[in-house]
Amino acid sequence: MLYERWRKISAERQDATALCDFASGKRWTFGELFAAGEIRLAGQTGTVFPQGHSPEFILELLTAWRANKIVCPLETEQSPPEISAPPENCVHLKSTSATGGMARFVAFTAEQLMADAGNIVATMGLRPDWPNLGVISLAHSYGFSNLILPLLLHGIPLILAPAPLPEIIRRAAKNENSITLPAVPAMWRAWHDADAIPQNVRLAISAGASLPVNLEQEVFNACGVKIHNFLGSSECGGITYDASETPRTEDAFVGSPMQNVNLSLNDDGCLVVRDRAVAETYWPEKSDSLRGGVFQTSDMAELKNGLVFLRGRLGDQINVAGRKISPETIERALLAHSQVRECLVFGVPGREAKRAEIIVAIVSASATEFELKNFLLQTLPAWQVPREWKFVDSLPANARGKISRAGWRKQFASRV
Repeated sequence: MLYERWRKISAERQDATALCDFASGKRWTFGELFAAGEIRLAGQTGTVFPQGHSPEFILELLTAWRANKIVCPLETEQSPPEISAPPENCVHLKSTSATGGMARFVAFTAEQLMADAGNIVATMGLRPDWPNLGVISLAHSYGFSNLILPLLLHGIPLILAPAPLPEIIRRAAKNENSITLPAVPAMWRAWHDADAIPQNVRLAISAGASLPVNLEQEVFNACGVKIHNFLGSSECGGITYDASETPRTEDAFVGSPMQNVNLSLNDDGCLVVRDRAVAETYWPEKSDSLRGGVFQTSDMAELKNGLVFLRGRLGDQINVAGRKISPETIERALLAHSQVRECLVFGVPGREAKRAEIIVAIVSASATEFELKNFLLQTLPAWQVPREWKFVDSLPANARGKISRAGWRKQFASRV
């Protein structure tokens, strides 16, 4: 099904540019990319593991589709795992973050992948004359769904840039009339600070982590680019999208449901996603939270008049003497301070028996601890103000654009 769709797209757009590899300067039309995939031989193994950030990733994927092999994209540093074949109708495996030790995979059918790509193209308005500038990971769900599937299933051209460095972004974009630029908040921050956001960006997207409102407003004021916040998950693809043309005013706001996506809340107040794009199952171990076209997330949310507001993650809540607080609530309050660039909040076991946890803040800011505490006391009760503070130059994100709360928690706990 996937390869037949690609065959149709490549025939319809045969002479149009499909792929440009900025590192080598080589370009492929849709017809040339189809021909390059046709002459390759498929490997003998039952599962194909595309890796890297180059045309080879795409050609390996096309070869696997043509040979009806299972595809499991991996990050560059990942070793191919030993994994049993997924359910018979599944053709694709996405790897999830291995925070609990062994990695877990999400199994998709061809129909589910196509539904996700269709939702994204329709909701975001991706266009063939606005090629995607690809700097995010092709293996991650975000990059695969926003870059690879729109290219192969909808004819949206792709420019592959080798790294998200400001100078590379400038040079990779300059020969295009208009581009779509999907990225993560850390990239948008770096490009804004370097005054490197291309003037020909027609559609700017941010996902992978929460996009701070102050950064969104700064970019809009500086160059008129509205960054559209996008919420997705490996288990179901796109969930919400902020299609508004002006900056948000609240960090918790993540837009409206993607086209064809139905959202509700479960008894814990967490988002429940229903859509044809929801994955078939976790693999190799199944879970009741993902089955039958329904994905029960751990994202606590509020639904108001068709708009979605995130209120933290169920497992991240901090218990302070029996009172619970979401770290995102404190982070949003901190980010409202003009001198706070980035922050991360979490709980660690307290030394006092009567306090279950203490609140820790990791902050990149020019303000002092005293100033930030007083600032928070203007909007938060005293028990929600962090007791422990650590000031850093920056909070680096991983390849998937996320800042690991669990990693920082473990690192902090090992030092006390």
